[in-house]
Amino acid sequence: MAQAPLIGVLALQGGFQAHAKMLRGLGAQVREVRVPGDLEGLQGLVIPGGESTTMTLGIEREGLAEPLRSLAGEGTPMLGSCAGLIMLDREHLGLMDMRAQRNAFGRQSKSFEADLEMAGLQGGALRGIFIRAPWIAEHGPRVQILAAVDGHPVAAREGDMLAVAFHSELSDDTRVHQLFLAMVRERSQTGGVLRA
Repeated sequence: MAQAPLIGVLALQGGFQAHAKMLRGLGAQVREVRVPGDLEGLQGLVIPGGESTTMTLGIEREGLAEPLRSLAGEGTPMLGSCAGLIMLDREHLGLMDMRAQRNAFGRQSKSFEADLEMAGLQGGALRGIFIRAPWIAEHGPRVQILAAVDGHPVAAREGDMLAVAFHSELSDDTRVHQLFLAMVRERSQTGGVLRA
């Protein structure tokens, strides 16, 4: 039986506990990441939702920006959710060739749920929970858009990076995390970088 993958969840701020719970439920080992040393030996990393400015300040304070870029450069798969999508974009960690629009659907009072058809997921529509959610305002040619709401991209993949504008960890549907763990397994089996 294959050993459970070790997945880090950035735990500086935001909804990291719900991601950790879902990943453990899917059989992964989980480590909360707060300092660069916590990145050692990870096979995947989740950047959760929260507040992107606060998260950026925390990453700077703990000296995590370059170690996170190095981890991605080694081909370690990453999942960014809501604020995590923002953190992956060109203007933040620069790990995906896209630009996120913060609070694109409106403030907290404009939060909503929507059924999404997400490429790469079997089993019908996925319920997306959008809380002060961003959307992808622009992207480069290597970014594959996986889902959209009213024409606005809300899920994307570029190589070993997966980004969603919604809170998949708050629903009972585990398929986004299953897709991410499949990316982790694929990468660990090939030992190579999936980036184009």
